[in-house]
Amino acid sequence: MKQARIKPFFQQVAETARRREQLRAYRRNQVLGLVLVAAAILLWCLLRTNPRWIFPPGWWRP
Repeated sequence: MKQARIKPFFQQVAETARRREQLRAYRRNQVLGLVLVAAAILLWCLLRTNPRWIFPPGWWRP
């Protein structure tokens, strides 16, 4: 069983700062992963669709 003990103030502050930094890195990695998954899905959809739907004939002319 874990003993609950009173920690020194500076140790508590250091642990809190470390946890906050870990959470920040975790959230950043989550967002980056979701963006990569969304980009992969978009690329997959664009590669699987008919190219004439994306670039109809004469799209580059006014």
